[in-house]
Amino acid sequence: MPDTGWQARWRRRLYFACGLACLGLAVLGAVLPVMPSTVFVILAASCFGRASPRWEAWLLRHPRYGPALVAWREEGAISRRGKCFAVGGITLGAVMFWWGANPGGWLGGAVTAGMAACAAWLATRPAPSATRLRGAGCDGDTPQRAPARTG
Repeated sequence: MPDTGWQARWRRRLYFACGLACLGLAVLGAVLPVMPSTVFVILAASCFGRASPRWEAWLLRHPRYGPALVAWREEGAISRRGKCFAVGGITLGAVMFWWGANPGGWLGGAVTAGMAACAAWLATRPAPSATRLRGAGCDGDTPQRAPARTG
């Protein structure tokens, strides 16, 4: 059964609210070392894609997050630098979990196995293609800044 006008409006509003919440969590994750930010930016772009083409376009053109979002959408690719930070963060999280929570053997093993599986999955994602990166104006890992205007 197709959505009526009011159902479609409420669905867009819900997706927009979820997109804003994910964007807020991404900002929080950029500040807190134990919380990821990239996954929330990807979720925000997905929500905005269903709610607001303008906000989606803003995220996809963002100088910091845009190239990574486009690489993920088009190729399922993650830069080498992004993989290193993600796997490093997972490793740090596992060490902090063992040190701070002092879990029992089975719980610690299960959590560590889950974290290792996530890290392995991330490490096996392809790197963005060189042609796509050249078009995005970056070397594969970090965006390049445009030269400052003079005059």
